[in-house]
Amino acid sequence: TLREKTGAGMMDCKKALAEAKGDLEEAATWLRKKGLAAAAKRAGRVAAEGLIGLVVKGNVGALVEVNSETDFVARNDTFQGFVRTVAELGLTQGGDVEKMKAAAYPGKSHTVTDELTHLVATIGENMTLRRAAALTVPSGVVAGYLHNQVADGLGKIGVLVALESTAPAAPLGAFGRQVAMHVAAAKPDAVSIAELDPKAVERERAVLSEQARASGKPDDIVQKMVEGRLRKYYQDVVLLEQTWVIDGESRVGKVLEDQAKTLGAPVKIASVVRFALGEGIEREDSDFAAEVAAQLAR
Repeated sequence: TLREKTGAGMMDCKKALAEAKGDLEEAATWLRKKGLAAAAKRAGRVAAEGLIGLVVKGNVGALVEVNSETDFVARNDTFQGFVRTVAELGLTQGGDVEKMKAAAYPGKSHTVTDELTHLVATIGENMTLRRAAALTVPSGVVAGYLHNQVADGLGKIGVLVALESTAPAAPLGAFGRQVAMHVAAAKPDAVSIAELDPKAVERERAVLSEQARASGKPDDIVQKMVEGRLRKYYQDVVLLEQTWVIDGESRVGKVLEDQAKTLGAPVKIASVVRFALGEGIEREDSDFAAEVAAQLAR
């Protein structure tokens, strides 16, 4: 009964019942405290593996990244179920990761954070609910795409695209999925030039100006060189300026215009979110032979 209630291992349940003199509630509390201690010990370990969870329902979608220490855990059914459940919570919590952590875990009497702590204690690896995002549109669709999908709604790269339009949902959603696939491959920094970080643009302009001046050309030529190279920069990092990966020729902005004509209504890419598993996490260099030697020396 205690095992079914807590999900803890059989031997842990046996020990907990002995400590609690057969009291189920006390035993469950003992196991929870044990889990908190175990989670605290593992909190310092680097967790850069795991899964991206994605869920889309009509005009709202959510993405989450839940990390584990190894890819082996990412294939665990219990871990996958947790990621799916948290992704569903993202729909109602607006992608606010702190609200999600504090929210009640569906079907349990505790929070998402408590459930994650329990998983850490049960599975034996550090795990973190790292980030979340949600998109919605008043009129239109939110489309999603998972790259390197390992199970339904779970993968290694996840993309959400919000399209504003009064066009029929089915063809609009199909186009949205194509845009999401493009974003997964092309990794744009912004939807339009206007949305780019001005500081990033100025830094790029400064670098390009320095490079152009090194050519020794007159100032007016240097200015033209800089503007030309900036256009190339925009083509690399701005979604509407990028080359459409589907045909390798068209500009995404032109594809959007053509779709609007085909669907009979204007189509706007309102927002885009792309999560790649483990991006930005500093991973420790591991020497497997040294780790084995260290274990043998104990």
